[in-house]
Amino acid sequence: MQTWENSGEKFNPTQTAETEKLKSELLTLNMGPQHPATHGVLRVEIKTDSEVVAHAIPHIGYLHRCMEKHSENLDYRGIIPFVDRMDYLAAMNQEHTYVMAVESMLGTEVPRRAEYIRVLILELQRIASHLMAFGTYALDLGAFSPFLYAFDEREKILRLFEELSGARLLYNYIWIGGVWNDITSAQLYRVKEFCDHFEEELKKYDTLVSQNKIFRERTRHVGIMDEQMCYAYGATGPVLRGAGVKWDLRKVAPYSLYGELDFDVPVGDGDRDAMIGDCYSRYIVRMKEMTESVKIIRQILDGIESGPVIGKVPKVIKLPKGEVYMRTECPRGELGIHLVSDGGKTPYRLKVKSPCFTHTSMLPEIAPGQLIADFVASIGSIDIVLGEVDR
Repeated sequence: MQTWENSGEKFNPTQTAETEKLKSELLTLNMGPQHPATHGVLRVEIKTDSEVVAHAIPHIGYLHRCMEKHSENLDYRGIIPFVDRMDYLAAMNQEHTYVMAVESMLGTEVPRRAEYIRVLILELQRIASHLMAFGTYALDLGAFSPFLYAFDEREKILRLFEELSGARLLYNYIWIGGVWNDITSAQLYRVKEFCDHFEEELKKYDTLVSQNKIFRERTRHVGIMDEQMCYAYGATGPVLRGAGVKWDLRKVAPYSLYGELDFDVPVGDGDRDAMIGDCYSRYIVRMKEMTESVKIIRQILDGIESGPVIGKVPKVIKLPKGEVYMRTECPRGELGIHLVSDGGKTPYRLKVKSPCFTHTSMLPEIAPGQLIADFVASIGSIDIVLGEVDR
């Protein structure tokens, strides 16, 4: 083992004392926890040298529900409401991933109309989730008006979801074998009207926020998560695509009807003086994804078929012995469900791979050297929901 004596470098006790003094002068601050009605209960312990962050430690666990353990004592239908409560801003997407895992083991064939309705709902949910990300991110950086605009448009989607499922946030709508309730022609027409109106709204958001000088200065060249870092941590979704990687499960491993639909996969490309992988890139990917979701919804409206909305599913569901891993492209990244069955009425094991957990673990990597205000922008740019982190 190399020591001061044999390293060739002269030991300097004064230098060591100065170094220790500098370390002792770092100030420890707690960012959060925040109220669960906003971003969730995340506490980040940061050590700062004046306004510069030297180190950051995310502390999670304030919202832990033991959802995975509870699932071992629930029947397969009874788990759906628990899955809703992970990413509660994209509950439909969470339901869909779990239900697809059960269907793949059960061998259930989902009716075509139900698949059309599912994709329609999933893309509306993606828009609603990205609207929340857009509005709260602008709020984090000091702009209030975008938050109001975003909630106004999101309300139109939630109103439709409430008509379909009876709930505004936690739906229990996508069932094993199909969906709980059919959609009417009048509701489909309202979806079309929403798409027509929302495309114009997106142009307003672009002028109000995306091209805003203050917003761009706060987000460009800040919080760089490059391609190699994303690979190292297993990042997915807008965080990975913001780093310039064109990876979307709806394209590379299509499920449901996505293989039949035409849409693009937006990536961060360094436009408007931004850097690939910075906060602005992740933001702009979400804004472009909303445009692509509208494109998908229009195709669904044009091609939706008539027929039943639920397939043949036994009253008591018993999955054969075995296991399955199902993953889908949710608004915040790839959600994975690992389901293990021992042949009984309840799962032997259910494990969730959360993109939000992965992205939270990247914060200590990008924090050192940032200003405190820039670190706030970095946290907001990864768009995490702690209900999914603290399952």
